[in-house]
Amino acid sequence: MTKKHAAPTAKPEFIHVNPLVARPGEDALAPRYRLAQGQMLPETAYQVIHDETMLDGNARLNLATFVGTWMDDNARRLYSESYDKNMIDKDEYPQTAAIEEYCLRIIADLWHAPDPMTTMGTSTIGSSEACMLGGLAFKRRWQHARRAAGRSTEKPNLVMSSAVQVCWEKFCNYWDVEARYVPITAEHPFLDGYELERYVDENTIGVVAIMGVTYTGAYEAVADIAAALDSIQAATGLDVPIHVDGASGAMVAPFLQPDLLWDFRLERVHSISTSAHKYGLVYPGLGWVIWRTPDLLPADLVFTVSYLGGSMPTLALNFSRPGAQVLLQYYLFLRLGHDGYRAVQQASQDVAHYLAHGIEKLGIFTLLSDGSDIPVFAWRLVDGPIRNWSLYDLSDRLRMRGWLVPAYPMPDDLAQITVQRIVVRNGLSMDLAVSLLATIVEEVDYLERLESPMPDEGPRPVFAH
Repeated sequence: MTKKHAAPTAKPEFIHVNPLVARPGEDALAPRYRLAQGQMLPETAYQVIHDETMLDGNARLNLATFVGTWMDDNARRLYSESYDKNMIDKDEYPQTAAIEEYCLRIIADLWHAPDPMTTMGTSTIGSSEACMLGGLAFKRRWQHARRAAGRSTEKPNLVMSSAVQVCWEKFCNYWDVEARYVPITAEHPFLDGYELERYVDENTIGVVAIMGVTYTGAYEAVADIAAALDSIQAATGLDVPIHVDGASGAMVAPFLQPDLLWDFRLERVHSISTSAHKYGLVYPGLGWVIWRTPDLLPADLVFTVSYLGGSMPTLALNFSRPGAQVLLQYYLFLRLGHDGYRAVQQASQDVAHYLAHGIEKLGIFTLLSDGSDIPVFAWRLVDGPIRNWSLYDLSDRLRMRGWLVPAYPMPDDLAQITVQRIVVRNGLSMDLAVSLLATIVEEVDYLERLESPMPDEGPRPVFAH
């Protein structure tokens, strides 16, 4: 039996400072878990942290994350000039506040709001906060309607696919809403309105539709969901709204699938959220949420506060937050325009198609998606002979070569299926994709030649990125 060696539970108590970077007489040891008594030269502190972060992966080769990892030099320059701006302080930074407003109007127009100049919305730290605000508006409107009718406001529920991102689980947990998960199946791999009437009742505050499912990148059928809810309303009188979680797809569909009905062209869509730091192409730390019309955002969710010399409305879970990313978003809107965004997203989709079909041609994988919605695709091993390796082993082999390509089980009801997924973002060029595909071919060849099974490390965690 192979002896297992336990990994150390914590790093050493002290950080060892290289004598070459420490000044004469400066301590060569720095406490790791408590504040030191004395000071350290800024150059020394910089070098310590610089050396520690060398152990991080290469962000450009991280194909697990949806979050942007590249912006051009002018964007980085603008970022360095504005990272001290506080978005909440609109009295001190009125032009940054005005630029936030420009962005909101541009996005509302992209999503076909009936009147982009008057509708309500806000920037957020990311799409998770944006989703929370969309969910809170659902719950508050439902409570107002129930109280006006003299009915109980207990036991609200929210209907969504079992493949939702974890932020919706958090929303339901934090705000005491029952999460009703519609299981995905081989026949219905995403929410499409099928048997929706089994999950909706008078306590349903809304339905979440995802534009870009985390597991496969597929769009959920928003128009079909809306049609199913129309039928439910005709049969029962229940008027249930939709929030579109467009964390990724809401900044892809307007450019690559402009005729697809998923946004405010559907009256049942009350609100849409997105991550600007995903396919909005901005560095991490920015999301957007917009309501179809002002009346769909309950007024009692908006606070008026006196802060740093001015009085201003605020709609957010956070208070102080960086304004630099808002400026970066507007920079990209100016720089790219509609044609530029389409070119960037199309380039990512072309890379996704190249990789997906190159992997499919190996003959041992089945595609679950090919990047035709958002530039994300997933695959599984074909059914057939028992192999000496799994997708987890392929993921490990690719990590050794610098590429982070995750493997994980599908959600409940399909949890027996393990898939692997690649997220193609701006910055993964076709040249890099050619190198990646060659690496995948080499590692698959190595694994296929194994004469005995790879060691089994036991159950892997459920993917929740």
